[in-house]
Amino acid sequence: MDKEYIKAKLKNLPNEPGSYQMKDKNGEIIYVGKAKNLHNRVNQYFVGAHDFKTTKMVSHIEDFDFIVTRSEKEALVLEINLIKKYRPKYNIQFIDDSSYPYIKLTKEKYPRLLIARDTKKDKKAKYFGPFPDATAARTTLKLLQSLYPFRRCTHLEPKVCLYYHMHQCIGPCEFDIDPKVYDEMSDKVVRFMNGDTKDVETQLQTKMLEASQALEFEKAQEYKEMLESIRHVVNDKQNIEKDNRGAR
Repeated sequence: MDKEYIKAKLKNLPNEPGSYQMKDKNGEIIYVGKAKNLHNRVNQYFVGAHDFKTTKMVSHIEDFDFIVTRSEKEALVLEINLIKKYRPKYNIQFIDDSSYPYIKLTKEKYPRLLIARDTKKDKKAKYFGPFPDATAARTTLKLLQSLYPFRRCTHLEPKVCLYYHMHQCIGPCEFDIDPKVYDEMSDKVVRFMNGDTKDVETQLQTKMLEASQALEFEKAQEYKEMLESIRHVVNDKQNIEKDNRGAR
């Protein structure tokens, strides 16, 4: 590690939220993280004592890059996408040694979306992740549940529940819902979790317009922020991929 080079780069880190990418001597990304304050967080790696795994990871850092985001939420989503894309060595090692959250899509007649940590208990389900923390998993789950009305109840009840009246479930407990409706939603979730955001963006645009027309401006603003966050993250992801291709 060229300590003077790293020291100079550390001074230029902004006091803003974002994602950072640690690189080894070959320019490969070996760790991806997020920060509320990039300057403070990244500097922490190069001062003080750490546990064995972090110390080992730091010893292999030869360079780092960072991407500034407009919020912690965007930094979180960007971190998730970059980990999924590059599967950095030390992210995977840390995840393998811990119980990290996944989003679980159950294999039922009327499937559910859940947060799960044990991926071995239900072999029939599909799992997406792992996510770096519970907040990341919950943020993604909330987005998906706001767009796709999967059932929420553990057992089918004879009458619809509150989620039906909130338009967050289509009521398979009381009504005869074609399972193909759930198959289509499941396919869309799988595509989104694999990086295809087109349908989610279209859905958010529609909901934003509907909320605005209904004079529900706070809800419209929430959908707008979700949409901007996804677009911003996709653009940042494309930029870092382009930069890494150019560096090789």
